[in-house]
Amino acid sequence: MSLTRADLESSRLHQMISQSGLAMQVLSESQLQESIRVTLKSHKPNTDVWLFAYGSLIWNPIFKFTERRVGTVYGWHRRFCLRALVGRGTPEHPGLVLGLDCGGSCRGVVYRIPAADVESELLLLWRREMVIGSYIPRWVKVVDGTDEVMAIAFIINRHHPDYAGKISFETTVNTIATAKGELGSSAEYLMQTVKGLETVGIADKQLLQLHSAVSVQQNNG
Repeated sequence: MSLTRADLESSRLHQMISQSGLAMQVLSESQLQESIRVTLKSHKPNTDVWLFAYGSLIWNPIFKFTERRVGTVYGWHRRFCLRALVGRGTPEHPGLVLGLDCGGSCRGVVYRIPAADVESELLLLWRREMVIGSYIPRWVKVVDGTDEVMAIAFIINRHHPDYAGKISFETTVNTIATAKGELGSSAEYLMQTVKGLETVGIADKQLLQLHSAVSVQQNNG
C-alpha cells in the first residue's frame, strides 16, 4: 500500500511513528509550520511554488499541482541512503528509501503548486517528508531544457541517525529485497519508483541495476 492524502490529513504517519515504540524525535505541527515559514522566507508571497520530486513523490504525489515537467538538478543525486524503521521496514529489519545526496546530478519531476494551495499542500508535504527530520528542505535550481526554475527539494539530512551513509551494493540489494513495513516493502518502493520514472521518460541506470539484482535475489530466495 502507499500513503494517501487522507493519511496525511489525519496525521496517520505521525501516529504510526509515535506508536512504533522507537525513540524518534517527531516534529509537532507547530514545528512543521515553522519549518515551512523559514523555507518560504526568501520566496515571494502569494506566488506559485515549484517542488522537485525524485522518488515516491513522482509516482504518488497526492498533492495538488497545476503543471509538471521533467528537469535536472546538478550537485545532487538520487540514492538509497535513508533507513526506514517504519513504513518500509521495521526496527528489527530496517528498510531503505531514497534521499537526494550531495554530488552528481538527478533527473526528476518538478511540480508547480498554485499560490492559492501553497499553504495546505506544503503542510501535507511536510507531514510526509519532514515528520522526523530526516530531510532538509532546500531551494535548488531545476533545469528543464533551456528553462530554469527554483524549486523546493527534500535533501537527505546527513546528521540524522537514520542516514545510512555509503553502504555496499550487496548490502543495499539484500536490504531492499527483504525489508517490509506497514506501508509495504522496500522492493515495492523501488519497483514503483522505477516505473514512475519510466512513465516520464527517465531511465535511471543505477536504480535499474538495483531492481534487476533485487528481483534475482527474491526469485532465488
